[in-house]
Amino acid sequence: MNQKLQFKGGWGTAFIPVVIFLFFCVLYFVVFKAFEMHALAMAGFIALLIGAMFVKRGNYERYWNSVYDGVREAVPIAVLLLIIGMFSELIKTTNISGGFVWIASLLDVGGGLFTALTFLAVCIIATATGSSIGTMFTCFPIFYPAGVLLGADPALLAGAIVSGAIFGDNLAPISDTTIISAGTQSYTKKIGFADIGGVVSTRFKYSFVAGVITFVLFWIFGGNGGVADANASSILVENMNPITLVMLIPVAIMLIVAIKSRNLYKAITVGIIVGTITGLLFNLLMFDNIISVVDGAPVGFLSDGVGGMMGTVVLVMSVFGIMGVLNGAGVLEKVATAILNSKLCQTVRGAEIAMMLGVSFTTLIFGGVTSASMATFGKVQNEIGQRIGLHPYRRANLLDGFAHGIVLVVPFLSVFVFLGALLTAGYDFVAPLSVTDVSQGLFYSMILFLVLLFSVITGWGRQYEGPDGEPVRKL
Repeated sequence: MNQKLQFKGGWGTAFIPVVIFLFFCVLYFVVFKAFEMHALAMAGFIALLIGAMFVKRGNYERYWNSVYDGVREAVPIAVLLLIIGMFSELIKTTNISGGFVWIASLLDVGGGLFTALTFLAVCIIATATGSSIGTMFTCFPIFYPAGVLLGADPALLAGAIVSGAIFGDNLAPISDTTIISAGTQSYTKKIGFADIGGVVSTRFKYSFVAGVITFVLFWIFGGNGGVADANASSILVENMNPITLVMLIPVAIMLIVAIKSRNLYKAITVGIIVGTITGLLFNLLMFDNIISVVDGAPVGFLSDGVGGMMGTVVLVMSVFGIMGVLNGAGVLEKVATAILNSKLCQTVRGAEIAMMLGVSFTTLIFGGVTSASMATFGKVQNEIGQRIGLHPYRRANLLDGFAHGIVLVVPFLSVFVFLGALLTAGYDFVAPLSVTDVSQGLFYSMILFLVLLFSVITGWGRQYEGPDGEPVRKL
């Protein structure tokens, strides 16, 4: 049996890297308002370096071996993210949002219906790209000014865009959070972690119900803005391109292959090949957009996709390294045992409520950085879920769903709200929104939380791990 990693001052000192990492989260996201994953990755490694100074004599090498053990678990996630980055960048390069702008213009919608259709369009775009923040930066300049001029309520329109981005982050099989939520939940009856296809297929019902309710709410309440303006049409015309909708074909094929084969590597390979051919055939891509060199620097969606994911990949590695330290010191086991021994966990329902509270609190203190919060609490959730027999799919869905739930609505502690407010600035015809304005429009996060809470209370969708790892309704 391996000896536990020991710290000066006891096992509680093992939390020093976590505290330092949280400090940098607040510093960058709340104080500096800088939303860069590689900055948080730096924070994670700085936290590890400082944490190493507090181990007892003779534990220094064991400390870094614990870090390596944690990072080793992140390798499959890192590989997937880098591969997925290429497909995500392919879809962004073809500017699929132009097709949805064309649909809005063709239907001549305004006010509440435009807000609802914007939510739907952003849901599809975010699911296709697997990037919530990237989707927000792409969609705000197109949908927000046009929608405001068409009579949409500015706060709810901004909330619709952010909500759509969160929907895609929550559901997309190529989202970093989907991969992390699945990659932290392991089987007990067979070797391996939850497969992406199974996670997404079982998650769909929660996201779909929450999405439909959210769509209706935006339709009803999203049209209380200003008077429609003729400039809206010019904004739509400048950004519309119906041809880009053909890129939904490789997206649909990728999703089908992912769910049917439950092999994301195969799905991404098919998606990249079909997407590249489709883009070239319809002149949405040039060969230079695939791979090229400009001024000695590599460009194209292949290299840009890998480069764009590097910050997230290194962040995941640093967080898993910190979790490796906590695991080496026996802290994760202590936390999981304390939760399971609490009165709340005397029932399966109570254990799921404990999971809800745990990931929600972790996401809150991490400033809404869901990838980091899930990588952190996911290890504890895995331990709790295994002991009560919950299937990895169920654990992954609760982990991801509650991380994208109501905690993302908190005005001053959510990167999504901060970004939403930031992206409403710069327009002469409407004042920038505050973080409190944007937070009130995050209907999807609110409804998803209620849907999952209903699932926990009633047992809807709850599955256990069968003898061979298959999902069963009862143990």
